[in-house]
Amino acid sequence: MATDRASPRVVIAEDEAIIRLDLRELLEEEGYDVVGETGRGDEAVELVRDLVPDLVILDVKMPGLDGLSAARHIASERLAAVLILTAFSQRDLIERARDAGALAYLVKPFQKSELIPAIELAMARHAELTSLERHVDDLEQRLEARKLIDRAKGRLMTEHGYDEQAAWRFIQTRAMSERVKIADIARRVVDGDLAP
Repeated sequence: MATDRASPRVVIAEDEAIIRLDLRELLEEEGYDVVGETGRGDEAVELVRDLVPDLVILDVKMPGLDGLSAARHIASERLAAVLILTAFSQRDLIERARDAGALAYLVKPFQKSELIPAIELAMARHAELTSLERHVDDLEQRLEARKLIDRAKGRLMTEHGYDEQAAWRFIQTRAMSERVKIADIARRVVDGDLAP
């Protein structure tokens, strides 16, 4: 049984209606919330954009857009975890699925005992990737702020005769008194909009 606080939301994209029905029943028995279904890859991408599920299950062979192309769109936008479902297990297809952004892969026919771990793995990998991306974004912002502060200190030192400690103190004191971020003050100093 899925143990998240809210039931994980799933979109199923499988062109065989009977398999879609089986998947829906298996998922609902396990506490997943199937929020959308389609038999077309192009519709799957739109459903995922509109419904924002936690996971999308994509069959490889579908009309409109194959599952690998749909996976590529969904994964590149980090819209949802992607699980690829296929009747084929050739190594090159598995590699293409991985390269398209699939986080788990399941070969038909499958058992519930295989489906649930594959889903949990895909969702865990997706959560890990999005967390890492947020961390990288945060580090990049901090690095940019650091560079900006160093440029501002340099300008204060060059143009106003401050030493590094006095330049830092000026920026820090101004940020506290105006209740803004230090990087905002640094940007104003660098742009020439603020001087002692």
